[in-house]
Amino acid sequence: MTTTTKKSAVVFDEFFEMGLEDHLSPFLTPHSRRWGVNAMLNASLLATFLLILAFILRYVPNGLPLSHFCLVGVYFFAGIPALIESIEDTMRLEINIDILMTLAAFSSVLIGSPMEGGMLLVLFALSGSMEDAVTEKAKGAISSLYKLSPSTATVVGDLGELHELSVKDILAGTIILIKAGEIVPLDGNIIEGASSVNLVHLTGENEPITKKVGDIIPAGAQNLEGTFTMQVSRPSTESTVARIIKLVTLAQDSKPRIQRWFDSVSEKYAATVILLTIFFAASFPLLFSMPFLGEDGSLYRSIAFLIAASPCALIIATPIAYLSAISTCARKGILIKGGVTLDALEKCSVIAFDKTGTLTKGELECVEITPLQETDRSNISIRVAYALERHAVHPIAHAIVKHAKNQGIKPLKIQNFKSVPGYGLEAEVEVGSEFVQAFIGNIEYILPKLPIEKASHLSTLVDNAKRQGRVLTILVMGEEGYLFQFEDMLRPGMKETIRNLKQSGDWRLLMLTGDHPENASKIAGELQMDEYYAELRPEDKLKYVSEISQEKGLVMVGDGINDAPALARATVGISMGKVGSTTAIEAADVVLLHDNLERLGWLMNKAGDTKKIVTQNLTLAAAVILFATTPALLGWVPLWLAVVLHEGGTVLVGLNALRLLK
Repeated sequence: MTTTTKKSAVVFDEFFEMGLEDHLSPFLTPHSRRWGVNAMLNASLLATFLLILAFILRYVPNGLPLSHFCLVGVYFFAGIPALIESIEDTMRLEINIDILMTLAAFSSVLIGSPMEGGMLLVLFALSGSMEDAVTEKAKGAISSLYKLSPSTATVVGDLGELHELSVKDILAGTIILIKAGEIVPLDGNIIEGASSVNLVHLTGENEPITKKVGDIIPAGAQNLEGTFTMQVSRPSTESTVARIIKLVTLAQDSKPRIQRWFDSVSEKYAATVILLTIFFAASFPLLFSMPFLGEDGSLYRSIAFLIAASPCALIIATPIAYLSAISTCARKGILIKGGVTLDALEKCSVIAFDKTGTLTKGELECVEITPLQETDRSNISIRVAYALERHAVHPIAHAIVKHAKNQGIKPLKIQNFKSVPGYGLEAEVEVGSEFVQAFIGNIEYILPKLPIEKASHLSTLVDNAKRQGRVLTILVMGEEGYLFQFEDMLRPGMKETIRNLKQSGDWRLLMLTGDHPENASKIAGELQMDEYYAELRPEDKLKYVSEISQEKGLVMVGDGINDAPALARATVGISMGKVGSTTAIEAADVVLLHDNLERLGWLMNKAGDTKKIVTQNLTLAAAVILFATTPALLGWVPLWLAVVLHEGGTVLVGLNALRLLK
């Protein structure tokens, strides 16, 4: 099987495994796929246009035939899909509000009110398409996780030959080659070579880690510089990325949804209304000696009751309230994936934050350069470090280069440059009129190059710096040594943001991080967090979030792939939009598009306002239904007035919802 064929097979496998929407099928051509995107929403909008046109044409001379033609289009685009779905639900013995709405709309044609039926269908279709657009987001996180791990790997044969193979076909024990810059596709152990790897995709921490022969390396790690071979320890179905995919899937499936309560009530409501309609139509002629047909007949009154009792206001007005709040939040740079999120947000009493990239900037900054001897030539040491590290790509190198550029410092001239993957760099640097041998890298690499007294002094400095939660690298030039210290700094205004949160609500604030305890303690202390938990793997974060979510409502704020399971399982997951990984953004319920955490308190209060409006809308909608149905059944209210009351209630709750746009 060729490489191209295997890559295609992987694409098809992932499509079926993830259960993606039909328009994403690899069987379709790009031209055909475009027609399937948002098909239901487009059909609903077209039906809305035809309904408005039909209403206008009714009052145009000789426009009645065209009006009827437009109404046929309304029933085709909005009614036929609803009718097919209702028939399928009926065959499965599922009676719900969808069936009630469809029955009410088509029954209106029997009593000469097709326009009112068309209006019900249009409103019903718009509501359904909005709901579908929100729920489709649930599978996006899984798609991004699959993209993180390569679909193929370079396998080393028995004779040293190299060939590409799908990761799904690679078994435990296979030898694969990982080149510089590549993402490790499978879990395994290094058997030859060494390199620095970045686990930021998995742990959220941006510090490079040295991996050498015998070390375990997880799938999803990014190889920064060297080349190494590794022996696969687990197949793709059991890899680190696969386990995170499983965690996200389970978290999304078990995520609490307030809407389940309304769905259970609506099913009973719909069944009751339909049964009552049939009962009234059949029994009134027997009980009250009234005709079955005609404007005073039981069929007319029963259909009027059915239309008046259809919960259009309940179905439409509540999404309008959420949509108004969501639109207001969007103007503030806050993307909310569905109104259910606002309901859940209003009930939360605990807010948990990831550290790196959320509370902090997510990038290292050089904060101190400490000489290992009395002579201090820090300016020269920066130029030497700059000359060496500008050839590297890991986060420490970026921090040194940025620090030097900010100070307007130029690098010195170097020769005989050499990179020792996973350990450090070395070269001869021109200092003054001579070239000096210089080394920069981790402690294990540098210690043998220092005299005993300096090595002892260095160990003391390193212990003190690590207690402060700092990331370290060491430079040796000639007989001089310098300890470079780095920190992931707090986001600007973060202290004020946390302080305002504490003042604006009674929330318990937590910090969950994969970082080591010293650094976690330092950041938590600066921000005065109520609690913090350090050295957490994705499974650990998910465990804490699950436990707290069961006891109290929990908001989880994060940005990395390691946060994705916790974001999906939390009562409400909030992701950073600018720095957040694609997986975190799609797994979350809320996205801060501009990383504007200072809006978090405002968002919590807006959720409370939305809950009040929704409660008012539900009360008003229920009152309108009660007021319209009984008089219509008794014959006191004609059909046109029952429809006006019904649709008028929808307008009233809609206007009430628009107050959230303020």
